[in-house]
Amino acid sequence: MNVIGSQGSPVTPDPEVWEQREMRDALAQRDISTVYRLLRRHGVSQRQIAALTGQSQSEVSEILKGRQVMAYDVLARIADGLGVPRGYMGLAYDEATRVRVAERSGDPQAEEEESVKRRRFLAHAAAVTMGAAVLGTDGGTWVPSPAHTPAPARIGFTDVRQVEAATRALRALDYQYGGGFCRDAVVAQLSWAQQLLQASAQERVRDRLFVALADLHGLAGWTAFDTGLLDSARDHYGRALEFAKQGGDNTLVANLLYRMGRVYLHDDSPDDALKMFQLGQIAAQETASDLTVSLLCMNEAWAYAMMGREEQAMKLVGMARDSYCKGQDEPVPIWLKFFDQNDFHAMVGTIHTALAHNVDPGRHTKIAIPELTKAIEGYGSTMARSKAFNLTALALNHVLENDVDRALQVGQQALESSDGVKSKRIGDRMKPLHKEAAARATGNPHAKELADRIARFRFDAA
Repeated sequence: MNVIGSQGSPVTPDPEVWEQREMRDALAQRDISTVYRLLRRHGVSQRQIAALTGQSQSEVSEILKGRQVMAYDVLARIADGLGVPRGYMGLAYDEATRVRVAERSGDPQAEEEESVKRRRFLAHAAAVTMGAAVLGTDGGTWVPSPAHTPAPARIGFTDVRQVEAATRALRALDYQYGGGFCRDAVVAQLSWAQQLLQASAQERVRDRLFVALADLHGLAGWTAFDTGLLDSARDHYGRALEFAKQGGDNTLVANLLYRMGRVYLHDDSPDDALKMFQLGQIAAQETASDLTVSLLCMNEAWAYAMMGREEQAMKLVGMARDSYCKGQDEPVPIWLKFFDQNDFHAMVGTIHTALAHNVDPGRHTKIAIPELTKAIEGYGSTMARSKAFNLTALALNHVLENDVDRALQVGQQALESSDGVKSKRIGDRMKPLHKEAAARATGNPHAKELADRIARFRFDAA
């Protein structure tokens, strides 16, 4: 059997392969080792299996030797890549069940290495950004349950505006209360909204629906990220990119790549984050949005600051400032409205905080402190998470200046701002502050108190 297409790209095996009794038994038992061995009998090479499933050839080899595959998301990806009907493997869950099953799995051997996942996502993002047609490769993920409200047979702009309104409302909840507060609601809304793809619609309506679904998937990815669910976030961002590209919205494509880059920044992987931001710049250059260019430049600067590369970081801050000024009169899409003057101050302060921490505290705290203070003063009650982030960064700058008394006061404000916000990221952002305070705890009661309070907060939030 030949599973290589005329252009050299792999295509799925003949569907008849899955109907053979031995294969059906192996699929029902989720015995991927036997599935792969049976495919080899049909002339499918390890290289071809790897290309179809997104695995490395070494992983395929290990599975052929008997390594079990247990994680739900890996099983689903194998099924979709090979073209196996999901029901044959008992994978026909709705999204909420899929997420819960996937996230319960703790078998480290069943999961790919994080570096492999990042390379796969980068390849996927590059393919989408550069114009590959990838929409519809995974049609079985969003199987509506019998409890869903039936979708209309035909939709118009009113139906799409309802999806957009729901996304705006859920995004506001995320800003104020954290991703852990609204993630289930986002997933439920997305599970229903995806059904609208089955309805008939004018081409203009369908294009706008693609963009609306991309934005909703992006929000689902962001709330998953905020809750600490990296694989789920990556899955949603991958789908969001496909829909945004299908809808012809390169500004949203750039924004989604920025958000995935932020996931990697948070994971202390600035190299991988930088790749996402630079890919986002390719999409941004196809738009007329100076604000999008500014946002990406600013985040590239943050990545360089985390790597201790001061010159590159400062150059990009200057470029971001120029683009931001140029973009003041342009229309701003809903997913970019957060990037206002207040957020600009916060970003500048955050970049100088990273440089203070990694390069030179003396010079950079003097810039970071007033910039962060401006941002904090501009945040209202609807931006509690952002306020907590910036208060944490401000406290870190005061510790780096050895003003521990002030750091304790600001740190306490950060903890108070975090009250009621369901965001794992807040505790994660406090790690550098906790480390610096703990290093000064001996003989300094204020430093010890700050370190103890952060430790208690992070333990309670875990």
